[in-house]
Amino acid sequence: MHAVFDERRYLIPFRSALLPHIFTDVLVIGTGVAGHRAALAAAEHGDVIIASKGELKDCNTYYAQGGVAAVMDEADNFESHIQDTLVAGADLCDRHVVKQVVEHAPQRIAELIEWGMRFDAAGDKLALGREGGHSAHRILHSDGDATGKELAHTLDAKVRENENIRIFSECFVLDLITTDSGTPRCLGAITHHPKYGLQVIWAKATILASGGAGQVYRESTNPRVATGDGLALAYRAGVQLQDMAFMQFHPTTLYIAGAARSLITEAVRGEGAYLIDSNGDRFMLGYHEMAELAPRDIVSRAILAQMAKTNHTHVYLDCRHLGAEKFAKRFPGIHRFLGKFGIDPAKDPIPIHPSAHYMVGGIRTDLQGRTSLHGLYACGEVTATGLHGANRLASNSLLEGLVFGKICGDVCQEMFDDAGQGPMKIISDIRLSERSELDLHDVRSSLRSVMWRHVGIEREGKRLDEVAEMFEFWGRYTLDKIFDDREGWEVQNMLLVGALMTQAARWRCESRGTHYRSDCPASVSAFHVHDVWQRGKSEPDEVAVND
Repeated sequence: MHAVFDERRYLIPFRSALLPHIFTDVLVIGTGVAGHRAALAAAEHGDVIIASKGELKDCNTYYAQGGVAAVMDEADNFESHIQDTLVAGADLCDRHVVKQVVEHAPQRIAELIEWGMRFDAAGDKLALGREGGHSAHRILHSDGDATGKELAHTLDAKVRENENIRIFSECFVLDLITTDSGTPRCLGAITHHPKYGLQVIWAKATILASGGAGQVYRESTNPRVATGDGLALAYRAGVQLQDMAFMQFHPTTLYIAGAARSLITEAVRGEGAYLIDSNGDRFMLGYHEMAELAPRDIVSRAILAQMAKTNHTHVYLDCRHLGAEKFAKRFPGIHRFLGKFGIDPAKDPIPIHPSAHYMVGGIRTDLQGRTSLHGLYACGEVTATGLHGANRLASNSLLEGLVFGKICGDVCQEMFDDAGQGPMKIISDIRLSERSELDLHDVRSSLRSVMWRHVGIEREGKRLDEVAEMFEFWGRYTLDKIFDDREGWEVQNMLLVGALMTQAARWRCESRGTHYRSDCPASVSAFHVHDVWQRGKSEPDEVAVND
């Protein structure tokens, strides 16, 4: 990692000040499935504050069209789910983590049902779908294609009725507060609210559940808030990050000029939809034996290859043979959304294109959600628990958030008797920059474009070297600045996360899972390891995979 990305600890836009103090037992950063479930568990032991960058709708959980994977059928079994996960993860999953998550699934589903979540049913039984990479029907959905929305509302209602939980909406977390005296530990965070300004939230335990970093790519299914803030602030605090080269790209997002890259759930292909090119040819049969149900990385690369062969900007999802009634009933949200663009899935192929979707790498944790920083826990998309390996199996992400959210919320009470240092004066001694300032909008736009072109679905060593040089330049004129608004902080975080992802992709001279190097197209046994990155180190530690 270039030195410019390591020379500063805080982004706080002041030199020295006494800030307003807020105290809590547990600070949860993030309001997706992982953050909400963590807060509910932690509230059984003490007071909780949830710091939410946006509102309920401003997270990936809310927009998750896919379902929750869980073994709920007598014809299915845990070992089958485990094996499907391991295969999708391209030999980089930690089996003991996979086993833990899979075996906790039925309990978490039963809990949601008890809390009032509505899952789709087939008669008096749960309706179980199948998605790419799964060998059995084990995907639970709500309202066909609105699982995330129903899950978010269910957890939010449960959180709001809990007297031990306070929600701070529109609360941007700038940095974690750490102490170097004795064992380094996390003491909470410095936050900013547009109405109340800067404030310090002191916490006995802090749980990071801030989601992913899809916005570092020009083409993304993620909401605008997904700028990798949690990854950046963890790295600045010296926390270990793992497997940062792995970003999952969803094969099927709506491709219409001027429209957002809206997700077309994998469940559509699970119901029998085909991928066809501009000539009307069903091409996946020539790329993989599972055709449209192959793992996402394979489908995404096949789409790029077919686009190149046909010299076309996109391909199509063909649902015409499914029938109008079946599609509208199974995917009512998608059907309504497509209607806004004059697309009738019963008559018209749906134009699609891959987009960045899910951050597979992230903060390294153990089986209990502990990070390398004492007092800091992490769960959900911001983490690299070892569940997903090099490629996430469809519908395992909501499950991971539920399982590890509960675990983090339970385990963090171990910090309650380890209060550490009390409130202190926060000093951020940042010298004023002597360099000129780059236009933030231009930097943001440029980094997203270059990440898509060269650190995207296909990568190549020389291009990655060029991208690293670009980040060095942007960082030299942007990371040294003091900003006092969210836009500046986000761009700084995106620069840091993009640089880390690029560095990890340069280091991993092989192809595995979501990481494809055209100059190193095969998997290499020497890289059958987790690469662990930490502030101050230019090369990663290599950690053995727990097979």
